[in-house]
Amino acid sequence: MAAFESWLTHVFGTNPIILGLVGGVIITAMNTAGALLVLFISNVSQKILDTLLGFAAGVMLTASFTSLILPGIEYGGIYSVMIGIAIGVAFLDLADHLIPHMHFIMGEEGGHSTHLKAVWLFIIAITLHNMPEGLAVGVGFGSGNLKDAVVLMLAIGFQNIPEGLAVSISSLHAGMGKKFYASLVGIRAGLVEIPLAILGAWAVTAMQVILPYAMGFAAGAMLYVISDEIIPETHRKGHERMATFGIMIGIVVMLYLDVSLG
Repeated sequence: MAAFESWLTHVFGTNPIILGLVGGVIITAMNTAGALLVLFISNVSQKILDTLLGFAAGVMLTASFTSLILPGIEYGGIYSVMIGIAIGVAFLDLADHLIPHMHFIMGEEGGHSTHLKAVWLFIIAITLHNMPEGLAVGVGFGSGNLKDAVVLMLAIGFQNIPEGLAVSISSLHAGMGKKFYASLVGIRAGLVEIPLAILGAWAVTAMQVILPYAMGFAAGAMLYVISDEIIPETHRKGHERMATFGIMIGIVVMLYLDVSLG
């Protein structure tokens, strides 16, 4: 890990915004790799998809605490982080209710739209899911704690692989085009992580005082997505047990990454 951090700063320097950009590109690339797997793996059962999404939820859940909430408390105290969490939850809830989007199982949500095709409503839904992840990586690099930021980046990147595959497979099963187009759906939904990683890094760099609030915001937004979207999605077709096992595995993997790499 130390060697990777050294390489990262040697190649890209120590500017947090540049590192945020690099982090955003890396996690987006891992999402892209997952989405492209649909070109080779298309016959994946819904049970496996729910397990993979459970794994992603477990990683995000643990990362919210180990890489955002607890470090945020160390930086600015419990109240700043709690306020940030509340704002993050409120922001995602507002976006969820106002922005038209669609889930394969839960159907259309948010403001009703007669102008957007179903595929774009789905892309918007996954984009809302990915926003907190990109923001979290940017905030991590903007904090100046390179070790925690790299661990968070790797954790989100690794869970982006099965998440990208799940998005592409779901798109394929829903009849939104052939394999290549399904992979593009997964790729496009993850692109938002790059600008949000830059935004997160810039915001906490420009105003250090907001760092604990920003960490809480990113954590709250991720926790909202996990509870309101991912877990309900994985529990609606009778695969609750496998999805739960996926969550447990994701938690253990993230804890291992945090302890061994951090």
